[in-house]
Amino acid sequence: QVQLVESGGGLVQTGGSLRLSCAASGRTFTTYPMGWLRQAPGKEREFVALITWSGSTTYADSVKGRFTISRANAKNTVYLQMNSLKPDDTAVYYCAADPVGSTWSYWGQGTQVTVSS
Repeated sequence: QVQLVESGGGLVQTGGSLRLSCAASGRTFTTYPMGWLRQAPGKEREFVALITWSGSTTYADSVKGRFTISRANAKNTVYLQMNSLKPDDTAVYYCAADPVGSTWSYWGQGTQVTVSS
């Protein structure tokens, strides 16, 4: 069974940092692009960042320069380093793998990030 398990969420003050992790199990995700998406209360889920198997990255404009996505293929793990956090970054953050069109094949259960002002 394929599983993506996020960790590292929590409560942080404005300007603080958090590092999210996503551990994949059940199959090897080395060749899949992996990404992070988020959903704030009352809003649609939105793209945050993506990383290909070779390490190429793409970011949403709202997080460029503040967030960094990385992966450790040997550990089947992807990370999201979030710096200079703002209250607008408050959301449930989801790890996902294998983008197909406008969706993703695999999803984690989500981890809550709350940024206090």
